[in-house]
Amino acid sequence: MPFKGPSIMQSGLSALSICCALFQTAQGVSLEVNKSGGNASSPLMYGFMFEDINHSGDGGIYGQMLQNNGLQGTTPNLTAWGSVGDSTIAIDYDNPLTTAIPNSLRLDVAKDTTGTVGVTNAGYWGIPVDGSEHQTYFWIKGDLSGNITASLVGNGTGTVYGSTSIPITSTSDNFTYVDASLSTSKAPDGDVYFQLSLDGSEVAGASLYFGLVQLFPTTYKKRYNGLQPRIANVLEAVGASFLRFPGGNNIEGEYLDNRWKWNETIGPVQDRPGRWGTWGYYNTDGLGLDEYFYWCEDMGLEPLLAIWDGFALESGAGTPVTGDALTPYIDDALNELEYVLGDSSTTYGAMRAANGRTEPWKVTMVEIGNEDHLGGGCATYAERFTAFYDAIHAKYPDLTLIASTNEVSCLPSTMPTGAMVDYHDYNTPDGLVDQFDYFDNIDRNSSYLVGEYAQNNVDYPIMQGSVGEAIFMIGMERNSDLIKMASYAPLLQLVNSTQWTPNLIPFTQSPDEVIETTSYYVQQMFSVNLGDTVKEVSSDSAFGPVYWVASSGSGSNYYVKLANYGSDTQDLSVTIDGLTTAKLTVVGDDDPNAANTPDGTPVVPVHSDLKSSNGTFTFTMPAWSVAVLAAS
Repeated sequence: MPFKGPSIMQSGLSALSICCALFQTAQGVSLEVNKSGGNASSPLMYGFMFEDINHSGDGGIYGQMLQNNGLQGTTPNLTAWGSVGDSTIAIDYDNPLTTAIPNSLRLDVAKDTTGTVGVTNAGYWGIPVDGSEHQTYFWIKGDLSGNITASLVGNGTGTVYGSTSIPITSTSDNFTYVDASLSTSKAPDGDVYFQLSLDGSEVAGASLYFGLVQLFPTTYKKRYNGLQPRIANVLEAVGASFLRFPGGNNIEGEYLDNRWKWNETIGPVQDRPGRWGTWGYYNTDGLGLDEYFYWCEDMGLEPLLAIWDGFALESGAGTPVTGDALTPYIDDALNELEYVLGDSSTTYGAMRAANGRTEPWKVTMVEIGNEDHLGGGCATYAERFTAFYDAIHAKYPDLTLIASTNEVSCLPSTMPTGAMVDYHDYNTPDGLVDQFDYFDNIDRNSSYLVGEYAQNNVDYPIMQGSVGEAIFMIGMERNSDLIKMASYAPLLQLVNSTQWTPNLIPFTQSPDEVIETTSYYVQQMFSVNLGDTVKEVSSDSAFGPVYWVASSGSGSNYYVKLANYGSDTQDLSVTIDGLTTAKLTVVGDDDPNAANTPDGTPVVPVHSDLKSSNGTFTFTMPAWSVAVLAAS
């Protein structure tokens, strides 16, 4: 059960108004942390939820930087592509690279040309050239014995940020694979394009065909087909504990046929057809099932794998698959789990080994579906959840299985022992404060994943909303014997193509413009200061406008998390008997609408060292602020 803290317990917005009136005359808030006893806290408390929305995957954290590089989809186009010199480009349907990539880019060169010709790609609204060694990979078909120059060029300026000459010997009979490295200098912004060029006289009057042109920087952990380090490094600094993937709505698909299909996201990228994503653009699936697991492994995250459960969105009026028709999809989920967990002697484990991963992936948690209480999924979810649960649990009894909703009306009348439920809350700042004690008063028979939560109705996180999120998080942490995991959502946002706001980490294609929002700092502060035991706190004040939770970790480490949801500064005294030193981290702003955006980042954490007087630390919390006192 949660610790109530003060002797006077008020909750919600009505309590907030009462407490604000009290604090107009109060001299401060005094807290005393009880060092004995406490409730065990989940070690997986703060993590990430990821789906490809806002070009957070393709064009974002996935390292491949060329847009529309495979000309994929049922109605392909030439988005992002251009031609150089006396040449033209077209989509060619007669020279497929593979069955999965059935189109190629045809470069038609004019007769008698003697100048430079070639193709360009503008990237995803630019290319963030970070100064690292870049790699390009592509296939070429056509009669050529000469050099192709791969280069990164500034739009308008013509500045070359990287270039290499690649000797090519290709024929018109088959595609030839090419890979090359480019040393680069850092570009000042993202207004850069990629170019493949050659002497037009060598192919005058002929055509060349390019298949699946790729460009990568030096990736995070130098992983092949890996992640953009400029974004991955910012994520790593959060100190998160898990990654929920691949969604989110993007796993469901707008229709049955374009749901996320695990088996089409594995193996060589030229064998991945991609799919039209739920969020209005094509997903290449270069960031596929194995890449998600490498992401987890490289960042020290526990994987939380979501599986498709028979429900596609169909514009909010989905028709679920039920009864015997579910059988092939249950079998498909079992095949996916065998690919992930099976040893190399199994059919799908051998497939994983053939794709370069001999050892099984370490997975302990699987979520069945996504938000099945929405869009017409509720009425059949109890049946679908039970069917998937029974089949998976029979084969993998040690897996923790998670229902995609906590709505009782959508769940089986009796939930299986050990199964978890998923709660989502997008809310106003006041609404998040109102939810502070939500988890104090719910049925505690099932543990919770809070798979998505955030402030809403703003373009970028604002300070008032981030304080509201912190209060909601304090409410979760006080109940972290019940709330096992929580993940802010959405995680990433390419500012040039946005379907949902706000997001934790916006970015542009300028190599330095990955924005740590006010909510990012709150997530980081709470994640890196996580104890293993929630402690009882005595206070002379009720919750509001100041909220708090305390925990202890290894040795004599104690963490007190605080939020000030108001326009007045608050004097705090925190007593932890016997402790002498502490580090105080505070993020806040007098303006509740202050935000870190591409136009500026005015809000940053402030760090200070404190010493106690007889175990008591005193400090002041600014208006609209979040603080963590880490004492030892």
